[in-house]
Order: sequence, then structure tokens, then C-alpha cells
Amino acid sequence: MSRLCFGSLTMGPLQANLSLGEGSEIMAHAFRRGINFVDTAQLYETYEYIRLAALRSGVDPVVSTKSYAYDEKQAAKALEEARRMLDRDVIDIFMLHEQESRLTLRGHRDALEFYMGQKALGRIRAVGVSTHNVEVVDAAAGMDGIDVIHPIFNKKGIGIGDGGANDMEKAIEKASAAGKGIFSMKPLGGGNMINIYREAMEYVLGNNSIHSVAVGMRSVAEVEMNIAVFNGVTADPGIQETVSLQNRKLHIESWCEKCGNCIRRCRQEALSMKDGRIAVDAGRCVLCGYCCAVCPVFAIKVF
Repeated sequence: MSRLCFGSLTMGPLQANLSLGEGSEIMAHAFRRGINFVDTAQLYETYEYIRLAALRSGVDPVVSTKSYAYDEKQAAKALEEARRMLDRDVIDIFMLHEQESRLTLRGHRDALEFYMGQKALGRIRAVGVSTHNVEVVDAAAGMDGIDVIHPIFNKKGIGIGDGGANDMEKAIEKASAAGKGIFSMKPLGGGNMINIYREAMEYVLGNNSIHSVAVGMRSVAEVEMNIAVFNGVTADPGIQETVSLQNRKLHIESWCEKCGNCIRRCRQEALSMKDGRIAVDAGRCVLCGYCCAVCPVFAIKVF
């Protein structure tokens, strides 16, 4: 698979909310340019973009998806949804989504064992976990049946829940040495390091324990910029300027009902109630958009 993985979260309803036509064509362009690995999740609602992009490009990409399922029934539903909406019999990588600790790994054991069983039946090719926590990478490194680990990793350690970049780097090296496939996420800290784009990317690419890097993309310019950096060449100046202007932020609309669902959902503790309004700590926010999914009035957006 390609070392550059197409992160599909950014184009879906939790972030840019591109039309199926526009989003699938951007992804199809990436596939035509040699990117053959795409990351998604049940939460992201981007399966249809991937299915259409594969049809448009004629490329059958490696697909990694994930679910919050914690028991066999939920896990089975998540797998069948992925197979149906992606129109494929076999899912390449199926992961437990956003695991927080050894305890959450134990709590999701029934789902994990279901996915392992489906791998034995040939419906899944590899089983994995995604996480923002060093502890989970360290624990998964020693777990039989886990083939792939999808950790957050970036130069400033933005979004790492229980340590810094050096701590995560050591855990990743341990897991890779144990034979686990590693593909990292958020090399730009959710867009917070766009001002040091090349430096941040080269930091992650310099880690030989990381086999692929998932980068969120929502435009052809971003696709071209990332391909250039991953190939060690300089992108067209016009493309560089376009990407540099695409700073993202979390925006909360005036009709927010202040229910607090987003505060409780945020694992980064980036949201809080201040002076009767929801406040965003930009230094903690990784622009994942997961808070958007729990807003009952769709008042939160990532631009």
C-alpha cells in the first residue's frame, strides 16, 4: 500500500461536508495519482465517497475502517454496514475506534474477538486498534490477534492523551518491532501545524517504524501538495500557496443550545463552558470533528 494514506474524515459531514460528486472526484484523483490506501470509520459516513471514487478511478484501494462497537452484535452490524456500503465482500483492515487504555481494550474484547473470527472466515484481512494514547499502543504491541495499530503522532505531540511525541515514538517503535503494522494519523495535529507543514510532515516521515501516514484531504491541491512532500520534491508554488491558506478552525454557531454533549465527548478536553458559551481551546483541539457528531442541532462545524 502507499505510504500516503487518504484520510477521508475531512471531506465528510463531520467536516467539509463535500457533495458526493466533488468528494469522490478528489479521492479518485488521489487514486489515479498512486494513493491506494484510504482510512475511514463508521462514524465518518464516507463509505459512499470511497465506493464512487473506486468506480471513477478504476482503482481498488486498500480500505481501513473502524467502529466503536464493544460487543459482538454491534461489531457484526458495523462490519455488514461497511461491506454493504463499500460494495465489497472483504474489508482490508477493521479496527476498534479510539481506544483509551488497557481497560477499554478489555471492555471491547467481545468486538475484538468477533473481528478476529471474521478474519479467520476471510471477511477481514487484518484487525487493529486506533488510539490517541501511548498506553494503548504499548498494550496492543503485545496482544496476539492485533495486526495493525493506528496512533496519533506529530512533532508537537498535539492530541496525545497521556504523554508527548517522544513517549509515543518509543511505543510505536516497540509495536513495529513486535511485527505490528503502523499507520499514524494527524501529522499536522488536525491542521494546527499548517504553518510548519513541511517540517511537520518530514518529522513523521523520518520515523521508519511508521509504514503509512493518514493525512486528511479535501481538495486536489492538498492531494498534490502531500504527494510532493511524500516523494521528497517541491510542490508547485501555486499549490503551496493554496494549501497554506487553508487554515482550519472549530466553529460553534449562534444557535448552539449549550447542552454540553460536545464537552463530554471531547477526549482532548478542548471544550468548556465559559460565560454561558461553549469555548474552544485551540491549543488542545485536534479538529477531529467528533464533537460535531453529538450536537443535536448541528451547531458545530470544522472549516
